[in-house]
Amino acid sequence: MDDTIYNQFYLWLGVATILIIAAAALLILVWMAARRILRLATAALRIVEQIRSNTNSVWGLETTNEVACDILDGAKAIETHAGMVVEAMHEVDGK
Repeated sequence: MDDTIYNQFYLWLGVATILIIAAAALLILVWMAARRILRLATAALRIVEQIRSNTNSVWGLETTNEVACDILDGAKAIETHAGMVVEAMHEVDGK
């Protein structure tokens, strides 16, 4: 009977050891995958920052276009008023 108990003990000790080794291996694999994800995410962040830096000038074009439209509106107003001044001068000269 003692041999049976010892055999059962060593069998379950072996099973427990195998389970612990398997769990440790899985944890190590998860840890390695997490490190790889971190490395790839860091590289992706650098690329995104570079893209943002490269496209900042595109966002500046919107402001440039707004300023250009304001300048055009101002130039049209000047043209209109200059035409009115010319007409007024012709009326004064014609009278």
